[in-house]
Amino acid sequence: MEQIIIDLLEQENKALDFFQIKDFLKLETAEQFKELNEVLDNLEKSLKIVRTKKNKFMTYKNSNLRLGKLIANKKGFGFVDIEGDEDVYIAKENMNGAIHGDQVIVEITSKKNIDLEGRIVRVVNRNLQNIVGEIYNKNGKTYIDLDDDKLKINVEIDPKHTLGAMPGHKVLVHVVKQNKNNNYLGEVLKVLGHKNDPGVDILSIACKYDIETEFSDEVLKQLDNIPDFVSEKEIMSRKDHDLRDKVIYTIDGNDTKDIDDAISIEKLDNGNYKLGVHIADVSYYVKEGTPLDLEAQDRGTSVYLADRVIPMIPHKLSNGICSLNPNVDRLAITCEMEIDSNGKVVNYDIFESVICSRIQMTYDNVNQILEKNIVPEGYEDYVSSLYLMKELADILRTSKLKRGYLDFDIDESKIIVDDRGKAIDIKLRNRGIGENLIEDFMIIANETVATHLFYMNLPSIYRIHGEPNEEKIQSFLNFVSILGHKVNAKIKDINPKTVQKILDELKETEEFHILSKLLLRSMQKAVYDTNNIGHFGLASKIYTHFTSPIRRYPDTTVHRLLRTYLFQNKIDNETIKYYETNLPFLAEHCSYKERQSIECEREVDDMKKAEYMMDHIGEEYDGVISGVMSFGMFVELDNLVEGLVRIDDLADDYYTYDEVTLSLIGKKNKRGYRLGDKLKVVVKAASKEAKTVDFELAKTKKLTK
Repeated sequence: MEQIIIDLLEQENKALDFFQIKDFLKLETAEQFKELNEVLDNLEKSLKIVRTKKNKFMTYKNSNLRLGKLIANKKGFGFVDIEGDEDVYIAKENMNGAIHGDQVIVEITSKKNIDLEGRIVRVVNRNLQNIVGEIYNKNGKTYIDLDDDKLKINVEIDPKHTLGAMPGHKVLVHVVKQNKNNNYLGEVLKVLGHKNDPGVDILSIACKYDIETEFSDEVLKQLDNIPDFVSEKEIMSRKDHDLRDKVIYTIDGNDTKDIDDAISIEKLDNGNYKLGVHIADVSYYVKEGTPLDLEAQDRGTSVYLADRVIPMIPHKLSNGICSLNPNVDRLAITCEMEIDSNGKVVNYDIFESVICSRIQMTYDNVNQILEKNIVPEGYEDYVSSLYLMKELADILRTSKLKRGYLDFDIDESKIIVDDRGKAIDIKLRNRGIGENLIEDFMIIANETVATHLFYMNLPSIYRIHGEPNEEKIQSFLNFVSILGHKVNAKIKDINPKTVQKILDELKETEEFHILSKLLLRSMQKAVYDTNNIGHFGLASKIYTHFTSPIRRYPDTTVHRLLRTYLFQNKIDNETIKYYETNLPFLAEHCSYKERQSIECEREVDDMKKAEYMMDHIGEEYDGVISGVMSFGMFVELDNLVEGLVRIDDLADDYYTYDEVTLSLIGKKNKRGYRLGDKLKVVVKAASKEAKTVDFELAKTKKLTK
């Protein structure tokens, strides 16, 4: 009955009262009325439907209420992060007692430009369990100074549960109970080390996001049974697909140690290309239901933090027997595709294989060859193969762009640290032909595997990306027009080509870097799901993740499904029922762990960027206005460090915030400061602890468009 009611409310697109629902369900007896009341109560309590003040019922989607997680700012305001929807801004006066991390119901009260504003109606769940901070003593009692300054609570440590932590130690604390108001009692679960010890800064953030840095004893014990090399027996079991005599190699970053994928290519007599994408056979070693598998599932993903990786599976596998290292035999799952001159896969095969990579190439060296025709030592035998790969990659990229593939062209930074983990430089990540080539090959392999699983009509897991809301895209276009840019895009029945056209028309604007980020914010987030709806950003009808099983659990799961359905031909009712039951939970869990790891990586980046800028106080930089708020404007430097110029520090005029144009307008300077403006700033302050950078305008500021 629950699902029928939800479907009815979604279909009606309006609030219905008890009697309207009763009539639709054709209920007649008192017993049935009682059951309906109970079902409606349960749906409301489980936050699947909303009960209005007039005692009517509707879905959240059809109301002005949303369910999400509060991301608070230390200044008192915040944003509610809503799955698959735009964030909602919450002013300080509309927080209604909610604190950072709370699951809340928010009422949308207004929409200004591309932003939603609202007020928190109710705190649904306060998941305040484990927190991280620094121990200090006050008036004979022990407290924790929280790392997260957005969390406005006081936590006293139970003197019986300090684990010997002393002032200056960073600790992981379990919140035991709430004493009164925002005062809590906690106990130390783990001493992370002294705040000045190398690596403790990153470890503290990882613990905050519940990212486990050590493996359990059960997992370590299981490693004793994992071999260091592929046996002759295992090779013989794959003798029909022994590819060790083929020219297969890997292309990765300079410091990559966990190598998921290897590639091979040849030109066929008919003019088509034969592309082999060979992926580490992780699921062969990580058996379902074992301690190793359960821990990998719980982690969901590897996490990459500045100078370290917190792996999904132990290094013995991720850097050892699973990694496709050069000149050693490795087990793989291969997707071999015949691709024509239009980039269409006309034939393919997916099978268990054994390979031996000839060389571990780097992107830098491959780019030397393909971009500058300079051949590094050791690459001489592979030049023709690399040029053939580029030939195919160009075809695939042209095909992707033709169907509407979206390239937001957003830069990423790489933080360089010394041997003590201190940030000493920040550089932009180079994205050359080699990086694009591997991306193109992995996408076509992911699509081929996804298509095969989809048409088997069996339970599977997909990487999906839903269509953006037309209203959000229109709001973005309205804002762009306020900035003085005209975009000729029809957004009726929006599709990837429409968004691609918007990006293309904005490409030549000076603010493109900022505007593409804003447009990306208008899109939904990609997630894992068992229901395939396609991937909007890739303009792909069917997509999954198959190519990174060392670092992503969904990929390991897809390998397991291939082994079960395809290699073992195990498609009985019991197997189907098992995956029908378990895959939805798995998809939701992996989506959550991915979001968690992304937030953790961003926070570490913010901290390390602030740490780097602490050594550059007083220095002058070129920047661009990347965001404007009522209290000031955010300026992004060429190295992607972002800092705040406070409105109080704009001494040349009296400025007010214009919500329509997202700008600061001066009493005399009517144009003021707008998104995308270029200017010179001086580093005023930086705090590693607060993870913030403050700028002020340089005396030689050059405000341009």
